[in-house]
Amino acid sequence: MAIGNLKDVESGEITYGLEDLEEPLMNGKVVSCSSGEETDGEGEDSSNGSIGMVLLSTAVAVCGSFEFGSCVGYSAPVQSAISEDLNLSLPEYSMFGSILTIGAMLGAVTSGRTADFIGRKGAMRMSALLCIMGWLAIFFSTEAFSLDIGRLFTGYGIGVFSYVVPIFIAEIAPKNLRGGLTTLNQLMIVVGASTAFLLGSVITWRSLALTGILPCICLLLGLFIVPESPRWLAKVGREKEFQVALQKLRGNGTDISREAVEIQVNLEALRALPKARMVDLFQPKYIRSMIIGVALMVFQQFGGINGIGFYASETFAAAGPSLAKIGTIAYACIQVPITVAGAMLIDKSGRRPLIMVSATGTFIGCSMAGASFFLKASPSSHDLLLDWVPILAISGVLVYISAFSIGMGAVPWVIMSEIFPINMKGVGGSLVVLVNWLGAWAVSFTFNFLMSWSSSGTFFLYSGFSIMTILFVAKFVPETKGKTLEEIQESINSS
Repeated sequence: MAIGNLKDVESGEITYGLEDLEEPLMNGKVVSCSSGEETDGEGEDSSNGSIGMVLLSTAVAVCGSFEFGSCVGYSAPVQSAISEDLNLSLPEYSMFGSILTIGAMLGAVTSGRTADFIGRKGAMRMSALLCIMGWLAIFFSTEAFSLDIGRLFTGYGIGVFSYVVPIFIAEIAPKNLRGGLTTLNQLMIVVGASTAFLLGSVITWRSLALTGILPCICLLLGLFIVPESPRWLAKVGREKEFQVALQKLRGNGTDISREAVEIQVNLEALRALPKARMVDLFQPKYIRSMIIGVALMVFQQFGGINGIGFYASETFAAAGPSLAKIGTIAYACIQVPITVAGAMLIDKSGRRPLIMVSATGTFIGCSMAGASFFLKASPSSHDLLLDWVPILAISGVLVYISAFSIGMGAVPWVIMSEIFPINMKGVGGSLVVLVNWLGAWAVSFTFNFLMSWSSSGTFFLYSGFSIMTILFVAKFVPETKGKTLEEIQESINSS
């Protein structure tokens, strides 16, 4: 899903993983704030001890990512069943589907303060409990209000997960493993969504709600075993616990003294950074970065991902009931391998080519789906041609989600993290995240109404945003692959 890469909004600031934060000192070396490249000094990596606890801690944390995906994927396969059982109107189900994003927005806004106040593990415990409460409310629902309350609770929970899981992983991982381990967050979100799609096609909507509780239980149990983030413990002054947690993560035989000093020095360096304001984004040297970041999120969301994703099974059923279940299963199965492929390509092909190819694919997919619904509604369509309408619609949606997963889902977030200078990443990221969540809500809420107005028109509208994405990226977005922060800023301000 497109909303799986959010990290944090905290009173106008966004906090990133340690790949962004471990500046300006690593192992006694001066490090470029933009690229993490070593520029001077000598030193050895002191984090080559046992990684068993790091892997276990990561496995526990990504249960939250799986829960995120389960919540996002829940509404697609159960729409007709819930609407029929509880006699929901179209506006009522649209509210149920979209209120998740409102809860997630609230969760993201408060997640930074929450995780700083009660710790990374505390924030994950709170989120898991909220999600359990939400799923139980959905399971016992007999009318729309309790459904919405449950969905709002799960939304708030995953909003916090969207920050605390990648941050926790980044803060516990050795620097040589950090990149690979943090990518598991996005992968498990997709796996969770795909699992919800598959299970929803074979079990009832109430049973599917109960399955959403399972990753929360695994997370709660696992948190009793794994240590708290050493960096958070250092940040709040719990020195003894900081040393114990770091030693547990690195292995009993590992010398942690160098890394412990680095963490303390980096925390001091971060405290010394000036605090930026939202209004600073409108200065001439930052406004182009702000426009690029906001526009990419607008194009990502208004290309239709959360409408198509949240209500995919009903879209398949509208195109042809006989193939609805096949389409839902295929939709679930195709996301995971394509997402993995996109992660492998992003540092090889570059950002611009990948996002333009992805947007071209979403245009083709939406055009195919729009054409199928147009043919179905056309009185002049030949009966033989009508037999191909469901296949064309399902193929179009599958082409769309494949193309989206390989580029449009992740690349705008990568570009966003690269185009803002380090002193502006907080406020710039905050604005971009809020635009993304607002777009997610708008699209997920209006999708069913647009489909009632014109199924073909809905997909043609989304295809129009794909075309605008290609034109915008070609004209305004610089290539950021392999460039330092200073080089990226120079290319943005000189173009």
